[in-house]
Amino acid sequence: MNETAPEPPSVAVNQDSSGAKAPLQNGSSDSLLSLCTSLHSQITAFLQEDVQTGTLRAVQAQAKKSLTIIREALHRYPLPSLSLSYNGGKDCLVLLILYLSLLPTCSSLPSALPAIYIPPSHPFDSVTTFTLSSAHKYHLQLDIHSANNDDATSATKGKGGGGMKEAFSQYLKRNAEVKAIFVGTRRTDPHGGLLSADGFDVTDGGWPRFMRVHPVIEWHYVEVWAVSPPKSESGLERRRGGLTAHPHLSCAGGVGLK
Repeated sequence: MNETAPEPPSVAVNQDSSGAKAPLQNGSSDSLLSLCTSLHSQITAFLQEDVQTGTLRAVQAQAKKSLTIIREALHRYPLPSLSLSYNGGKDCLVLLILYLSLLPTCSSLPSALPAIYIPPSHPFDSVTTFTLSSAHKYHLQLDIHSANNDDATSATKGKGGGGMKEAFSQYLKRNAEVKAIFVGTRRTDPHGGLLSADGFDVTDGGWPRFMRVHPVIEWHYVEVWAVSPPKSESGLERRRGGLTAHPHLSCAGGVGLK
């Protein structure tokens, strides 16, 4: 049996009789709007900058494409019907930062944003702690569901993963208003090559029905790693670290992961 990772202070996780855990409620002293406004300013400044490396120019181009997909999702769906599949990974972090940066344009914001976390069967305690603490910092109302199998890396990627299907099914039953879920799938991920370039794919193959929105689908490994958490983040640079990030982009320049 796996040890349960220590949870961040002031974040409560409750498990109901179905095995699903109640959402983590944000406890940050900064409001969601304040966070999103700061991220918007930093992302805008980065996109307007005359950067000096090919990698950062590629990140600018990818970010603009991702923001276009996220804007389209916000146009198609009311904010309460959007959720995020979050596991604390670098792809998810890039997606989350860009998503948050567009939310100041919304007429109103909740105190926390809907999200689902499906842990792997054998998680590292440090990674679990990072996922929960970063969700807390980024104002995610994190609903935790167990996949009950060994394939928790294939969430929303289209094939297999019976336990994943059940986890999403239970999540959608508990959150009937959710119609679309942002996912951090990239083209090189399993089944990523089957996804549409426009960033929108309805689930199929026996999965519970929802729209998968994948804004970072065309990002490459080196571009994702150019947006890295600070090295002081609980030693996780060994697992999640990468290139030294641009000042406006270090998983949001210190706003979120510091």
